[in-house]
Amino acid sequence: MSLGKTAITRAFLALCVFTSFTLAAQTPRFVDPALDLQNLPTTGSALSAGGNDDQIIRFRNWAALYPTREIRSGEYTLALPEDFVDFSDFRYTVGDQSYSLDEYMLRNHVGGLLVIKDGEIKLERYGLGNNDESLWVSFSMAKSVTSMLLGAAIQDGYIESVDDRVTDYLPRLKGSSYDQATLRNVLQMASGVQWNEDYADLRSDVATSPNDIMELMRFLGSKERAAAPGEVFNYNTGETNLVGAAVRAAIGNNLSTYLENKIWQPWGMESDANWATHGNAGELGGCCINATLRDYGRLGMFALNDGMLADGTRIVPEGYMAESTSPSSGNPGYGYLWWLSGDDSYSAIGIYGQGIYINPESDLVIAVISAWTTAVGREYGQHRGAFYAAIDEMLTN
Repeated sequence: MSLGKTAITRAFLALCVFTSFTLAAQTPRFVDPALDLQNLPTTGSALSAGGNDDQIIRFRNWAALYPTREIRSGEYTLALPEDFVDFSDFRYTVGDQSYSLDEYMLRNHVGGLLVIKDGEIKLERYGLGNNDESLWVSFSMAKSVTSMLLGAAIQDGYIESVDDRVTDYLPRLKGSSYDQATLRNVLQMASGVQWNEDYADLRSDVATSPNDIMELMRFLGSKERAAAPGEVFNYNTGETNLVGAAVRAAIGNNLSTYLENKIWQPWGMESDANWATHGNAGELGGCCINATLRDYGRLGMFALNDGMLADGTRIVPEGYMAESTSPSSGNPGYGYLWWLSGDDSYSAIGIYGQGIYINPESDLVIAVISAWTTAVGREYGQHRGAFYAAIDEMLTN
């Protein structure tokens, strides 16, 4: 394995340092989607239920449980020709042990796996009862979409630059710790404002921050500054919701409609989707688009195409995707709401095993949706990183 591919594994390990555990022998999980609506969870939350049937039902039926806004597909669908590859002999290695594709699907509780190479589907598999029409929650993969929408707002002239102050678009935060923070700072998770993103702690900021956007701004505005802007990386879903709010304020519209008009329809997404909202207000810039596996793959292809439509129309400015996927000063493994792998590849990542891996050098996109039993996990991350690297190496050589 090359040094570049080894870097992929290291980058994903860096993301998944919160918990470590040993995966026991498992049997495949399956929940019949035909019974979902009669078995919708009535207690618990997305952060409190891992490994049971409720988790799968919740991840597959977000709009039945939480407020969302629709993202409509259009008449045009970007074709994904099928040129399947035989993966029966495929192996990836973690430590001194090798694993098969079936073992990866089982160990990492995979609900869907899509591999697109040179614009063609090489592998498509489903688990947990999902199929090609199942919607599944993105969790923080939505952050990377918000990053691209901010780029679109720059291209459209609504935002001048990532060096604009956050308070230029959200004046309610004037006089708070965000006074000196730029859009670039929050895109790079380096605002310098205090925040606790411990998913295992139900008293953490990520677990207790209000859903209402106005209350969230008050909550974030009350936080102390822990570092100068731009210097220290601190993963913060709360302020990525501020990024979403800043884009909404700049464009004078909601994110779902903007996504629909700029990317979803013109790029050719196949299915309707939806995006979780702050109640009756705007979308969560940091979380929870609900789409099919194939459309997550198409999102990866849009990023791979440098944020341009097939006819060459620019949706994001020239150079924006390269800038978005360049190392930041606070964390060389993070760009503008994208995780970086140490080579030219990068990823959108969500808790519980959601991911879109993109490698421009090998023209490769891997989309995976999952239901890990914990929000993050070292061993899960090891397997995902090694799996991505092995797929990349297999299809490139």
